Amino acid sequence: MKVKFHLPDFASQFKFNFVFATMLKNCPHYFREGVEIASIYGTFPQSLWNGGRTVPGICDLQFAGIVIRTLNKNGIPLRFTFTNPMLKEEHLSDKFCNDIMKLADNGMNEVIVNSPLLEDYIRNTYPNYKLTSSTCKRITDVEKLREEMKKDYSIVVLDYDFNNKFDILEKLPDKERMEILVNACCEPGCKKRTEHYRILGLRQIAFCEQLAKSKKNKINIKESDLPDMYCKYADRSIFDIKGLSTHVSPDDIWEKYVPMGFNQFKIEGRTATRLNLLETYMYYMVKPEYRDEARCMFLINLENNGIVRIEGQ
Repeated sequence: MKVKFHLPDFASQFKFNFVFATMLKNCPHYFREGVEIASIYGTFPQSLWNGGRTVPGICDLQFAGIVIRTLNKNGIPLRFTFTNPMLKEEHLSDKFCNDIMKLADNGMNEVIVNSPLLEDYIRNTYPNYKLTSSTCKRITDVEKLREEMKKDYSIVVLDYDFNNKFDILEKLPDKERMEILVNACCEPGCKKRTEHYRILGLRQIAFCEQLAKSKKNKINIKESDLPDMYCKYADRSIFDIKGLSTHVSPDDIWEKYVPMGFNQFKIEGRTATRLNLLETYMYYMVKPEYRDEARCMFLINLENNGIVRIEGQ
């Protein structure tokens, strides 16, 4: 049995996730049955195509190359969150995003898509990439979801308002190609979610455009220069969301979802604090009786200047 997790973020949390992956490899007794890192998703800063979260900052291709080679060498694909819904034709030629796509174009890495414009461009220009249909599409109609499953996607990430609606889930086809977002911090049934994705996309574009105008990549961009975006739910911790109707617990995964045929699970947290992310990983993937030991082992190695010394029993 494989229980595949898709984790955040390969750029800002590169060392964090590499240490965690090493612990999974060397200390499998810590982990629940079948846990596997199926991908690490995210974006490199200054990626104009990025969506779902605004990711400011700058990144050079040398660092990107190190991340890509290191994770791929360890059997972990990168999935690029190129889900900006506000892209226009002129954005397709963005140099940094195309350079990244060329750098990772080895048949192993993947792209999460939302914009039909960008999806068509990637299919035609970079056909080696597997494509994932994003939860940002906000598909909440069952028949539309069935139509989405008929398209050429390796994975379709469900809108998390479907979570725990087992009368619907058990009737869906191709469950092994469906991905469940287990720890959504957004309010269930939020009517602003699509609008927030739109604003986040505009913020990413505004940041990248201003960065391109700045001298020597020096960031002189103020928050007030970007489209306004505030969500009071964005900083919820793993402990804040357990009571939400969309929350999927570890027991739910192994006792309900996996027996039904689902085996793809996404953990959100690209902008989460490391403490919250660590507790989320412990909660979902580590056996309860080993959480304290695993947490201690992980933190020791995380502070070990990048030298991973995790050893199994």
